[in-house]
Amino acid sequence: VSQQLKEEIRRGFAGLEDPLAALVAMLENSSDWKGKGHSLGYYITMELQLWIKEHPAVPQSGIQLEKLQARVLRILSQCPANLLDPLISIYQLHTADRNYLLEHVSHLYLKGNYKEAAMLSMKLQLQPDQDVEKMCIPLLLQDKANVVEDYVGGYPELQSKLLQILDSWCGPGVNIRDVTRPYQGLSRYKPEKFNHRTLSKLVFRLLDRFHVDPDLCPNVVNQRHVRTLNYLFYKRFVEKTMTEENWADHVQSTVGDRRCLQGHLVQLLLRHCHPPVAARWARHWGLPTDLLPPGLAEEPPELRTQERVEEATKADNYEDSKKKDCYQLPIPRENIHFLQTWEETLQCWEKVLQPGQVVGIDMECKPSFGMVGKPRVALLQMAVKDEVFLLDLPRLLEQAEVEEDKEKLPRFIQMLYSDAAITKLGYGMSGDLSSLAATCSALKDTEQQLHGVVDLLTVDKQVDGLSPEHSHEERGVRQQEKGLSLLVQHVLGKPLDKTEQLSNWEKRPLREEQILYAASDAYCLLEIYERLCKDPESFGLSSDLMESLVGKRSVKPRAKKQLNKQEAPSPSGQCQGSQMEPPRASAPVSPREFSVVCDNMLQGLGRYLRCLGVDVRMLDNEDDHRKAAEIARQEGRVILTSGLPYQTLQSQVGEGRCFSVNCSEKAKEQALQVLKHFNVQVSLSDVFSRCQ
Repeated sequence: VSQQLKEEIRRGFAGLEDPLAALVAMLENSSDWKGKGHSLGYYITMELQLWIKEHPAVPQSGIQLEKLQARVLRILSQCPANLLDPLISIYQLHTADRNYLLEHVSHLYLKGNYKEAAMLSMKLQLQPDQDVEKMCIPLLLQDKANVVEDYVGGYPELQSKLLQILDSWCGPGVNIRDVTRPYQGLSRYKPEKFNHRTLSKLVFRLLDRFHVDPDLCPNVVNQRHVRTLNYLFYKRFVEKTMTEENWADHVQSTVGDRRCLQGHLVQLLLRHCHPPVAARWARHWGLPTDLLPPGLAEEPPELRTQERVEEATKADNYEDSKKKDCYQLPIPRENIHFLQTWEETLQCWEKVLQPGQVVGIDMECKPSFGMVGKPRVALLQMAVKDEVFLLDLPRLLEQAEVEEDKEKLPRFIQMLYSDAAITKLGYGMSGDLSSLAATCSALKDTEQQLHGVVDLLTVDKQVDGLSPEHSHEERGVRQQEKGLSLLVQHVLGKPLDKTEQLSNWEKRPLREEQILYAASDAYCLLEIYERLCKDPESFGLSSDLMESLVGKRSVKPRAKKQLNKQEAPSPSGQCQGSQMEPPRASAPVSPREFSVVCDNMLQGLGRYLRCLGVDVRMLDNEDDHRKAAEIARQEGRVILTSGLPYQTLQSQVGEGRCFSVNCSEKAKEQALQVLKHFNVQVSLSDVFSRCQ
């Protein structure tokens, strides 16, 4: 807003006998403020709010204020979100009669304006006096779970009550249709979004966000355990990718003494094992004998011995044949060092923190199987030429706490990641760094300080086919491997042995198989990097790709929000299109997969793109242009800007992540230009699919 307009507005206030009444009358008799964005009515309201702070004698009280509050409440039900706070402040609605406010919100609710009723309740802090179930069910049925989360935020009692309600709907024998039947005439009703699975996900998200004890939701937790058991049996008996020891360990910790899970475990045993073997495992875990079929409670000793010998022989033969076909660690066992004390780690830092050093880094966490909380790092692996160091992170952090020097270990880890003279190799580094931050709060900013990193996940998406040694017949045949194992197979000829992947990495001592697995995961990164740098063309990579990737900073990606393969930000934030063809989209993407941040001269474009379903963030008028780069790096967004700021901003993000828009065109033409450049395909269902 120009200074001249501000001064004119303030002169108008000074000449009015009752500015508060005048503003209400203006809003009642005009409609420009009902639209999106910053209207003249919005600017007048904001200036009045500032003017009142400078003229404290202006605010009214008593009957006159109550009359104005009643009129303002009617306006609030129609006004955009940016007017709610200033109007509530100007007319002191927090001091209004609480019953009157609740009655007004109830009126909105009965008219079917559920979101508006919830938003106004939040602004006026009415939640403790409302029925959380009544307020939240319609919002959930309209797929507005984010509003529900905000509604109970800050109110632990409401959070617990809501979680108990949601958990009760997931109980055995509960039909979700019975819950939703009274709301079938609801506008924007999305029954497909309201089922046991989505409810379960919502419950776990709320438990995690509000740090609530999972025991409050026994039904949902039990269902998650059932799915975990099914998964463990699939990995062990169908995929055959889990060792017996790992499988038995996880099964026992999942089931515990929960009788309903014990019954499900017996069913799975009988489905996947011979009855005598099932009975033996049932006894091994101490399951109640009444859960077993008649005749299996006791097992003849000779049969027990015979079954065990046959099963052990079969398993050993299978594991031996499988290991021969997998990547073999090319260094002697004595070059793998398991470090549990600070003194032992000094030899690691001495070798790793050398200028010009190349370090393969990996981390192992105990599998959470979808339970609450972020995984914590149990083992940190660092590989250099001919050596691997395995850091027992929980033990080292515990020792540092006892010695009252908590910053010692994090300081060295940060030195490593921030040193541009040391090349750090990883695979999916963003996920590893997130787990590292959850394990040690002193490392939470590590991802913003990265230099000299190469995330091989970025390279993996560009590697063409199998390694040169493979025959033409083998090329194009997709193996069962995935992730890093598949990349190892493509580049080095054999996949990783992943049988220890789902180990309990927090259990000490580590088994020999776990130590070899952990060392292989880190060391193979060195071999892949060396091979790709020597002969990138054989894998469909440009000759200077590896060099161009080193040293770029990492950006945390938005989950499930990627552009096409050329422009998708990698987990380390490096642009995948770097040094390759121009960053134009080759495959169409939907608006919901397209995330942008609009510079402050393009707010009209931002609003237009949001109407089309694009995920848009906009800078405010007072924001510095450089804030766009900060947001783009943190959230994996494309910057839309114009003029001189483009020259500055494009150098702060990856290639293809900053786009210059013609500022002389109207918003519609600008939007068409952006959609065409990034090949964003808009469908009818995308229009107005996002909150305006």
